[in-house]
Amino acid sequence: MKFTEEHEWLRPDGDEIIVGITTHAAEQLGDVVFLELPEEGTTVSKDDEVVVIESVKAASDILAPIDGEITEVNTALADNPGAVNEDPQGEAWFFKMKPSDPSQMDDFMDEAGYQAFIA
Repeated sequence: MKFTEEHEWLRPDGDEIIVGITTHAAEQLGDVVFLELPEEGTTVSKDDEVVVIESVKAASDILAPIDGEITEVNTALADNPGAVNEDPQGEAWFFKMKPSDPSQMDDFMDEAGYQAFIA
């Protein structure tokens, strides 16, 4: 698993990557009350806004961590956005994507680096 400075996690899954937000980010947001997720089949570039997340504290945009195509969206989150607070690094993933350049993953932190980043 890799981590971005924007508090996203990326987990390789075959030739796809699963993307969500970290436990730290979910704690900082507070109770998540709404999510706007991307459409499957959308081609995105790194830093494109792909998810809008609203919590009791703030609204935030989640950016595409790398270039690629959104291949699957966790539609269960639309009905239960609070799942992001319950299991942010597990069942509450946001989307899967097929990277156009998998080497972009090399730019991100491993777990030890991320833990040092948020300390």
